[in-house]
Amino acid sequence: MRAVPLIPTLILLAATLGLMVFAGWRGAQPPDVVRGPRMAPWRFLMLLSGAVAFLLVIHLGALAGFGPPA
Repeated sequence: MRAVPLIPTLILLAATLGLMVFAGWRGAQPPDVVRGPRMAPWRFLMLLSGAVAFLLVIHLGALAGFGPPA
């Protein structure tokens, strides 16, 4: 199995960090009673994208040669 190259990993990391910041901003907005309930779970999306970003940072470390000693 081949590893994902560096450039797609960086693109995915940037997109995930962007989603995390956007979802954090949307989740911090006060609810609007007139418009009804929120249909997107923004706080959960923020946590999920943060977890994916963490895994991508670990993958970048593995691409850089960091890992358990052989």
